[in-house]
Amino acid sequence: MILAVTGLQRERGIVAGPDIEAIASGGDPARLEAALDRLAGTASGIISIGIAGALAAGLPVGQWVVADAVLVDGESLPTDPAWTSRLAARLPEATRGVLLGANAMVADATQKAALHSTTGAVAVDMESHIVARVARRHHLPFAAARVISDAAHHDLPPAVLVGMKSDGGMDLPAVLRSLLANPGQLPALIRTGLEAERGFRALLRGHRRLGPRLAGPDLG
Repeated sequence: MILAVTGLQRERGIVAGPDIEAIASGGDPARLEAALDRLAGTASGIISIGIAGALAAGLPVGQWVVADAVLVDGESLPTDPAWTSRLAARLPEATRGVLLGANAMVADATQKAALHSTTGAVAVDMESHIVARVARRHHLPFAAARVISDAAHHDLPPAVLVGMKSDGGMDLPAVLRSLLANPGQLPALIRTGLEAERGFRALLRGHRRLGPRLAGPDLG
């Protein structure tokens, strides 16, 4: 079995399948880490896969990023070379680089630029650092492949920050409450939704190319 870690239930629905145990973190790093620790003994590898925010300028929405390493608490943990090579071969248009893991959304464009400058990471998500940490603890191969869903030069509107339930589902009432409190964010919210939709479509297309085991261990 391969463990596939996403943030949202929608991502989980795309990547789940036979021999793939897909887990949506819902933005709760402690719960995700505990779940992965419980399942690690039955896994042949762990992959962080789904959408991510760009840190590097010029990375377009819908672009795949295949990670050579993941930054965890300031330490760079390399991904499994063979698995990463297979991912890159099946996603030849993907950008290779370092992913940054964060426990909270990075919403501000200025902060994104600063993180890219100080860490060299090209994109950020809320799961890859947990995956890397658990994989090291259990001596499992790990990989990370993410699709850009928001550009580095865009700020995320406040409604996005409250729009995810703890199970990875969408919290529409919270989004509406935020929008009522701050109607001026509507244009940015619409733009963010459209960009996210492009990211999900790219994830679906890429998933088909990766195959049923996400190019994972036991194929090389």
